[in-house]
Amino acid sequence: MKMRMKRLAQLVVTLCMCHLGSSQQLPKLFLVGDSISIYYTPFLQGDVANLVQFSRKGSPTTETIAQQLGDPNSQGGNSRMVLEYLKGRYTESTFRPQVVVINCGLHDIKRIPKTNVIAIDAAEYHDNLAAILALVRSKGGQLVWINTTPVNDARHNSLSKEFFRYNADVMRYNDIAAELFKQSKVPIVDLYNFTAQLGDNHYVDHVHFDEQTRGLQAAFIAGFLSSTLAGSVPPR
Repeated sequence: MKMRMKRLAQLVVTLCMCHLGSSQQLPKLFLVGDSISIYYTPFLQGDVANLVQFSRKGSPTTETIAQQLGDPNSQGGNSRMVLEYLKGRYTESTFRPQVVVINCGLHDIKRIPKTNVIAIDAAEYHDNLAAILALVRSKGGQLVWINTTPVNDARHNSLSKEFFRYNADVMRYNDIAAELFKQSKVPIVDLYNFTAQLGDNHYVDHVHFDEQTRGLQAAFIAGFLSSTLAGSVPPR
């Protein structure tokens, strides 16, 4: 099963990229995401090399991932933080990516153990995502959304004492994003279900995944991007 999934993901990337590899000027893609994305970025960067000019908030490499997980210059954080970050970046005249890939959710659903208060409530989450979409489109960009990966409640909350997370919140916030973005015709990378079907034995800590899973996640995202963006994003 694992090897079959890996071969399928790699095949998708290879086949789809054949359509775009000859482009003289590849479109610029900018990624803002949480620590899950920091882990898969080194793989994704290679997978999309013939598809887009890739950059992201922070530039994690395999060697620097551990240092960048909690670094606000690399970590996307919650939806409020992503919105404020993009507002700041768009004040720079040189920041005009054609494609903006966003993932935020894991930090929105953090709950204080003693009070169960959630970091960003559902109403604000929806409004923040709507504002992010409006901002990206107002600058001529195309938004691509990556939904939030699964959480194993028992594992996460036995290892994380500062804050808890629950998969029910992951699913609820993914649904909020899906309803908004489907109505707005925003492509959605369903990383939740892709990761979930790989099984529940790939965590290396409370929420992050092993190297094999990171590579598969990157290949899945790259294949989605190549099929979604083919012919739809004119170079600048």
